[in-house]
Amino acid sequence: MQVTHALRPPPGPRTVVLVVGGPIAREAVPGLCDQVRKLLATRRADLVTCDVAALTPADATAVDALARLQLTARRLGRAIRLRDAPDELRDLLALSGLRDALPLCAGLRTQAHRQIEQREQLRIDEEVDPADPPV
Repeated sequence: MQVTHALRPPPGPRTVVLVVGGPIAREAVPGLCDQVRKLLATRRADLVTCDVAALTPADATAVDALARLQLTARRLGRAIRLRDAPDELRDLLALSGLRDALPLCAGLRTQAHRQIEQREQLRIDEEVDPADPPV
């Protein structure tokens, strides 16, 4: 008996990686969107993974550029995920309300997000001067 094995692509979306470094000038955003559009037109990919580890500074222009890249991909029926996002970028995405619109790749950055500092509770004792009028 002869057994033939067919190679199948791995399960899940086909992914292409785009490295996005910064700083990003506002004038460069339309060119980035064109680059993603061309990349998706020439590759059989369902998902663009944007490696944003080198994206500095994490500012409003960077967030705007990533949001526009996501819109470009969605108009083509695809999506973008962010990989290795610096903490400052994560904070800006949360502050701008775009954390869900620009999701992070699952399982890639195992480092816990920064925790709020614990503050020491201060106790203030006031002495009352009997000569002071009541409040």
